[in-house]
Amino acid sequence: MNAKADLDIALVQTTLAWQAPAANRERFQGLLAQVRGADLIVLPEMFSTGFSMDSAALAEPEEGPTSQWLREQAQALQAVVTGSLIIQAADGSYRNRLLWARPDGSMAHYDKRHLFRMAGEHEYYSAGDQQVLLEVKGWRVRPLICYDLRFPVWSRDAQTTDLLLYTANWPAARRNHWNRLLPARAIENLCYVAAVNRVGEDGKGHAYSGDSQVLDFQGEALLEPGAADGVFRVRLQAAALAAYRERFPAYQDADAFSLASTSSDPA
Repeated sequence: MNAKADLDIALVQTTLAWQAPAANRERFQGLLAQVRGADLIVLPEMFSTGFSMDSAALAEPEEGPTSQWLREQAQALQAVVTGSLIIQAADGSYRNRLLWARPDGSMAHYDKRHLFRMAGEHEYYSAGDQQVLLEVKGWRVRPLICYDLRFPVWSRDAQTTDLLLYTANWPAARRNHWNRLLPARAIENLCYVAAVNRVGEDGKGHAYSGDSQVLDFQGEALLEPGAADGVFRVRLQAAALAAYRERFPAYQDADAFSLASTSSDPA
């Protein structure tokens, strides 16, 4: 890890226009103009629509306009740009899918594993069943989406992840859970954690308090914009992470386990 460069990460915490992809793309276009020089730019969950259960009406194809827009932003900014949106997969299922757009025009994705049943998400979307480990500037990044945060087994790994990345629409009513669980994920995995939430109110009347943050491997905050609307940047230090893991190698005593293979039911 010492040989790796530091990672410049930008979090975009803002309001979302309800079920209006074109309006949201236009808003983010203006905000992204502020982040030139970042290596990784993170947008909220369902950043093009807000957290909507109207999957049939709002889903875009895998190569739809928002996917193409993300690819264009990544190429223009020469950075990875990521966030989740509503996608109709090739098999016809609807997915809450995080897209990972790279500067070279290629794309990877992660499908949300844990669907928020209290909002009926499991009735309108199909769950993913694959963890994903992605790379930027030599950093190993594992993306997760919102409700995934509550499930430590899905977040846990044996010292291969440098950065856990959560993109969310996490309501203000449960902000205390968000603010307690994120440091736990950093501490137990001995890695950095970056989490992006939205602010404002959605079309269902749910309020969002933001609380986006970046935490170090001891759960200490490096970035806390609170409820502010805007773009927030921080640099993650590769040498500090490597030194801490060498000084405190708790991962060597971790319990070995494997995840059972699952298949998602169609929405």
